[in-house]
Amino acid sequence: MDRVEVDIKSTDDHAKVRKAITSGFFYNTARLASEGSYKTVKHNLSVLIHPSSCLHKEVKRWLIYFELVLTNKEYMRQVIEIDPKWLVEIAPHYYKKKEILDSSQVKMPKKVGSSGRGGEETWEQARSKLFESDVARRAYS
Repeated sequence: MDRVEVDIKSTDDHAKVRKAITSGFFYNTARLASEGSYKTVKHNLSVLIHPSSCLHKEVKRWLIYFELVLTNKEYMRQVIEIDPKWLVEIAPHYYKKKEILDSSQVKMPKKVGSSGRGGEETWEQARSKLFESDVARRAYS
């Protein structure tokens, strides 16, 4: 970096990098659910961390993922842990504070109905809603 006279510095503060990734993938957010799996924040899909991930055996409250892979279950690939406060700071047009309340401070809702699947959508329904939204349409056009 001598050509542009920029000093190369290294730091152990990875929060800036994770925050930068969050700014690009804020719509791919999942939070830890009560049964140990994760739920996507906007579409309430049940997802798991892919077994090849280094975070597969760890429990993190909030994650950003790069892609979802559908096999017999839906898995998140390329995941990182985030601070949920970043979502409201980075994307206030997409997330509201009430959506991002820490799940440890809020009681989990009781399951509705005999099947225990109250409020969950199928993968196809949630995907179609995602692509119908204005934010996604602008992002994918």
